[in-house]
Parts: sequence; C-alpha cells; structure tokens
Amino acid sequence: MVPEGNMMDILEMQREDLLKRLNNLSEEQANYRYGPEKWSIKEVIGHLADTERYMAYRLFCIARGEKANLPGHNEEDFVKEAMFDTYSFRTLLEDYTSVRNATLQLLKNLRDDVWTNWGNANGFPVTVRALAFIVAGHELHHMKILTERYFQNEDFPV
Repeated sequence: MVPEGNMMDILEMQREDLLKRLNNLSEEQANYRYGPEKWSIKEVIGHLADTERYMAYRLFCIARGEKANLPGHNEEDFVKEAMFDTYSFRTLLEDYTSVRNATLQLLKNLRDDVWTNWGNANGFPVTVRALAFIVAGHELHHMKILTERYFQNEDFPV
C-alpha cells in the first residue's frame, strides 16, 4: 500500500493527511464504532500511536545493531489496557503527532548504511527499512478502514 518515494516525505504527508481528515471530529464522532466489538475511532488513533512507538523501538534497536529477538505484542490487549475512550480525542491526536514527529526525527538521524541492518522482531527477520515501511503501511491500512467502515457508514454521527 505504501507508494514509491522518500520515506520521510511519505510519513510527513501521512501525518498532515490524518490531522486534516480527523482534526474536526467531535467527541461523539471519535467515540463511534461501526460494530459492537469494533474499536472506536479513538481506539484506532491510540492504536496507531502505540504501534508506531513499538515499531520505532524495534527500528531503533536494529539500527543500533541489536541481534536479540525483539518481542511481539497483542494489539487487542494493548488497546483494551490503554482505555483510549477515556482520553479526549484532542489528546489522542496530540499523542499521535508527537509519536510521528519522534519517528521522523529518529529516521532523519539514521546513517544511510543502517537502513539495511537485519534484526529479528517477534521471531521474523526484518530490516530497519522494512520497519519504516510497516509504520507507513499500517497507517494506510487503518485510514482505509476509517474511510470505508466508519466515515461512509450510514450510522456515522453527522
């Protein structure tokens, strides 16, 4: 799903697009779920920030030469434990922005040669470059879901 181009530009454009598309949502809209067991929009945004934190940590470790297997995580448990619906939507957008800015700063400061460093995350071999693409692709995936299953749903609050 990630287009060709400079990874920094892609991640910056994603940040701007997400904020432009979500900045004016009301709390009612941000609490919307398209199904009984589905995440609210708040939970999706919290999940994006948490997952990016996790991927950036892995990316950082592998860029610095870590050879140990980096652990996985259970996204359902993380979202449940975080209780994102108790946060204001503004706070979640600020958190997402902070995380994305930190990821961009980390990537900006990487030496060119470490982008191809190999490591192991959750039992799978992965490169620094691949992790950056996973961050971008993960957000694209969830923005597509938000568009198709939330915003286009006839029950979405206006």
